[in-house]
Amino acid sequence: MQILLTMLAVLPWTDWVALVWFLAAWVGYARFADKRASVQPSVLAATNRIRWQWMLQTTKREVRVIDGVVVQSLSVSPSFFASTTILIIGGLLAVLGASDQASALARELPFAARTTVLVFDLKLLLLTAVFVYSFFRFTWSLRQYTFGALLVASAPEASEFAVEGGPSREAFADRAGRVVGLAAEAFNDGLRGYYMAFAVIGWFFSPLVFMLATAGVVYILYRREFRSEVLDTLRGF
Repeated sequence: MQILLTMLAVLPWTDWVALVWFLAAWVGYARFADKRASVQPSVLAATNRIRWQWMLQTTKREVRVIDGVVVQSLSVSPSFFASTTILIIGGLLAVLGASDQASALARELPFAARTTVLVFDLKLLLLTAVFVYSFFRFTWSLRQYTFGALLVASAPEASEFAVEGGPSREAFADRAGRVVGLAAEAFNDGLRGYYMAFAVIGWFFSPLVFMLATAGVVYILYRREFRSEVLDTLRGF
């Protein structure tokens, strides 16, 4: 009990409220987006349907070079973000190693909260944790795209699908489309982490800014995933 009270005393109660609000908003929105997608298609759900159509068309092509090129192209984005995230994590760890100077510099920023070095380090650790999570999601996305490339490369010839009693086009499209869709979902989670990282930056100014930034980021995510113009266009396919 004493240890718990000591831990709670590290941060003011306003910071604890802001931190709980941030975590609840992130996890809550992720669950909301998953459930909402079954009722109202999201950008991810709409593109997953297109991925299924893509894999179905793959079974009809004799030469699948274009499919391999597309999978490779899709894997470029998670590879780029994973590499960038490593650099960001390295920079944050370097700042943690010089937190005294960084904290003093942060206190010079207009409207920035005046906190102890320990509290400043905790904020940096949270920001680092967000990017570590994003890194794991980006690398997992990259691996799943390689699995998708393997499925495309191992697909039976188009003539075999046309034979009665042969492999099912729909079954292949379901499996391959699902794998590529999971890769896109992992990439989406990593990008969502980047968005939430911007909300964490608000914590360096004040808990209130942190909470408002969190709400703003969640609103932006909702608008882009469920109310964007590109979604209206994708629904037409």
